[in-house]
Formats: sequence, C-alpha cells, structure tokens
Amino acid sequence: MKKGIDVSLHQGIIDWDTVKKAEKIDFAILQAGYGRLASQKDPQFERNYSECKRLGIPCGCYWYSYAVTAEEAKLEAAACLEVIKGKKFEYPIYFDIEEKRQQLGMGKVTEMCKAFCQALEAAGYWVGIYSYKSFLEAYVDKATRSRYAIWLAHYTSTTSYKDPYGIWQYSVAGNEDNDIVKKGKVAGVNAECDLDYAYIDYPSAIEAAGLNGFSKPEPVQQVKPTEKIKKSVKLIIDDHTYTGLLEEH
Repeated sequence: MKKGIDVSLHQGIIDWDTVKKAEKIDFAILQAGYGRLASQKDPQFERNYSECKRLGIPCGCYWYSYAVTAEEAKLEAAACLEVIKGKKFEYPIYFDIEEKRQQLGMGKVTEMCKAFCQALEAAGYWVGIYSYKSFLEAYVDKATRSRYAIWLAHYTSTTSYKDPYGIWQYSVAGNEDNDIVKKGKVAGVNAECDLDYAYIDYPSAIEAAGLNGFSKPEPVQQVKPTEKIKKSVKLIIDDHTYTGLLEEH
C-alpha cells in the first residue's frame, strides 16, 4: 500500500519540498483542469506537475467533469488531452464525475464515463474513474467499473465498497466532518487536503505497458549459445610434435 494526496487550485501554492520531507508521500494526483475547454486548465497544474517531477514524486491527474451527455464528455476528454500532452504520469488519468446534476441514471452516466475513458485510452493513457461510493454504485455499471481503474472516495475508517478499486480517498485532512484520521494538516499545504491509499503498483504497470507518455521497454533478445567450434592445433614441445582438437565456445 502506498500513501498519497490529491490536490488542485484549492490547495494554493504548495511547498512540495516540505510535503515530501515531512509527509513522506509516495504519490500525488493532480487536478489538470475541468470542463470542455483546454483553457480551463487548473492554475496550479503546471507548477504542481513540475514540482513532483523535480522531487521524484510519482503522479497522476484528474479532469473534473461537468458533462451531462456522452458528447460533452468527449469534449472534456479532448480538453484534458490537450492539457496533459507531452507529460509523463506514473498513475492513471481519472475522469472525475460527482456533480449532483450528473445523477442522470446508470445508462447515461455509464456512457459518459465510457466516452471519456475510451478517448483517453485510444490516446495511450491508463485511464480511470473517480467518484464517491454511492455515486459509483448507483450510476456506473459494474462492467465499466471493472474495466477501468477506480479511484474511490469514501470517508470512513473501513470502506464497505465491494467492487475492485485501486486508490481509496479515505480522509480529508483539516475538514471538520471528513478528517477521519484526525490528521489536522498536511505539512506544506495551507488548506484542507485529501488523503489517499493506493493498492496497485501503477508506476510499474504503466511503464511496463508503455502508457502515459512512457515508451514501452524493448524486449530482451535471447542470445543463443554459440556452437562449439573445433580447430586442429599443433604443439611442439622439446622437439616433439603433438596434434589434437581444440574446442572454442
């Protein structure tokens, strides 16, 4: 299990050196942006991304959705792709769907999730869905939740979510109602901050698959052992001549 945080413009300017040193986090999930336009990039995304890279903190990102149709979700996917182009992510890219106005029934919401995820996957990304427990259970079908990486939000000491998930957002440090572990504050962050556990080794899997900006490793070529080569040799010792076969490998 790995320990992480997720952040956006709401956390302001983060002191990432302090976060890494004091909190010893293993990963961070960054908001890349929201909505249908690339111009809606999170104002802190570029800085948060470059700081994670500078300090060697593996990261993923998420795109906050306001879509109410599959076509709008495709537009959000295109905006997300424009913002994250040229970057490398060790963790998945998530479709963050949680707005009350998006409670449109399982069929429609599932199609929205699939529209976003399929677009990101076609572009070479390991993609997933983020939402809170009751939303996932009510509006995203099991097949889709099994197909893509799930980042579960459920503020509790032990989640009752029964289906597979790779990351669990379990607490909000500094929040009066949802600071489950009574963290109070994340060092280096001057605002409430979500806390996460990761249960899948996403960095290894993503790099091995050559996704999220990484190149797929070249296959190791098997070198066949060379056949033994026999050569005739002649040795002359003290005027005596000896002949025989020498095997080379």
